[in-house]
Amino acid sequence: MLRRAFLILLVAFWAPLAVAQNVPKPGAKNLCPVCGMLVSKYPNWVAVVTWKDGHAHFFDGAKDMFKFLNDLNKYAPNHRKEDITGIYVTDFYNLERIDARKALFVTGSDVLGPMGHEFVPLASKLDADDFLKDHKGKKVLPFERITASMANALDNGRFE
Repeated sequence: MLRRAFLILLVAFWAPLAVAQNVPKPGAKNLCPVCGMLVSKYPNWVAVVTWKDGHAHFFDGAKDMFKFLNDLNKYAPNHRKEDITGIYVTDFYNLERIDARKALFVTGSDVLGPMGHEFVPLASKLDADDFLKDHKGKKVLPFERITASMANALDNGRFE
């Protein structure tokens, strides 16, 4: 029984680290496919989409990643959502890559990303609630509720 509890704790501790280690990092010349900025200049904001064929697209923030995902025909016409193997964002507090589909995103805060207003990714509800209060955020949103119009509205300082 004690051995099983130890194994569960070990897996719970190491599993997130294993995920973060397998996420590719942007190279010095990787450009965001949405805005064209050099992604590696903003390591605290990096978002990544990985594909079945092994390549990855890197973004200078979650906002551009959402624009990309919601309009693949424009940004990556030869790609299909069914071929995505992973979607990752950088957690605001621990700066680790986390699964974007499990993250929470705060909008309307006083924290700006490389492209201005941003969806600030957080790994837990507790972190998101604390961030919301500490940084005057407007909303906490799960991945699946973020739309292209929300991402575009952030560019104009609107928080739908």
